[in-house]
Amino acid sequence: MLTTTLFIAGFAALIKGADFLVDGASSVARRYRIPPIVIGLTIVAFGTSMPELFVNVFAALNGTADIAVGNIVGSNIVNILLILGVSALVARLTVSSDTVWKEIPMGLLAVVVLGAVANDILLGSATENVLTRGDGIVLIGFFIIFLYYTVGLALRQRNNSPGENTVPEQSMLRAVLFIGTGLAGLIVGGKWIVDGATTIAAMWGLSEAMIGLTIVAVGTSLPELATSAVAAYKGNTDIAIGNVAGSNIFNIFWILGISAIIAPLPYNLTLNFDLMVVAVASFLLFAAIFVHHRGTLGKVEGISFIVLYILYLIAVVARG
Repeated sequence: MLTTTLFIAGFAALIKGADFLVDGASSVARRYRIPPIVIGLTIVAFGTSMPELFVNVFAALNGTADIAVGNIVGSNIVNILLILGVSALVARLTVSSDTVWKEIPMGLLAVVVLGAVANDILLGSATENVLTRGDGIVLIGFFIIFLYYTVGLALRQRNNSPGENTVPEQSMLRAVLFIGTGLAGLIVGGKWIVDGATTIAAMWGLSEAMIGLTIVAVGTSLPELATSAVAAYKGNTDIAIGNVAGSNIFNIFWILGISAIIAPLPYNLTLNFDLMVVAVASFLLFAAIFVHHRGTLGKVEGISFIVLYILYLIAVVARG
């Protein structure tokens, strides 16, 4: 009974937390003339990636590597196919040129790097696939490069932030309180949902890899879903897109990097299929932007992404 109550309360905390976070982040963007895309790629993406971080830290410490790696790979699939799909149904998403030519390819690079450092048997002479502490440091190095890029983007576009005038300006204290409260709601809500879903899944006798790729991945991605959907509804489409693009990069470079440094993570070879799905989804996102309406994602693309995610879930369940 308590698990069910917390599970339901988690959704309420997530939605309200996302609302506060988008309002606070948008206000900060306007006050300092920072492009909303940069806010989405950093503050919002970091905040909504916190559930993945907490889940992975505990998973690494508990030795449940399949949940840790599956959570990240599954979350990135959810981010592209489900979250952008739903957000595109809420409102047509306008995609900036930086997102098209830099953030999305950088997310694809993250997949390639992860595949390279994780497949020790296929690409080397090792006897097992393990994300070592050295691999974690490599991932963190790429994350630092990503942060350097976002700072440069902010400096270049500081005086030309499209869409700022539509964002209501708040006092700095109020904006910070909104961001802090929003992050708290997202983290607490995400934890309650994942705890409840994981308990239910364990009762059904599902494998750790399946739990990580599906229930845990969807649960920890609910903040991204709530934040991007709310941002799309409020017309802040740059935050909606930037949140997903930033989260995918954060997930692999930052969260898996930290997790591997805390404790080496054995890599299940079957996850290569799911890693390939992330790569294909990233390519489809890139291609979809130029179909029908150049530079935007609409309802056709949104429905297509959601259908593809359902097909992926069917494949995961069939694989067992």
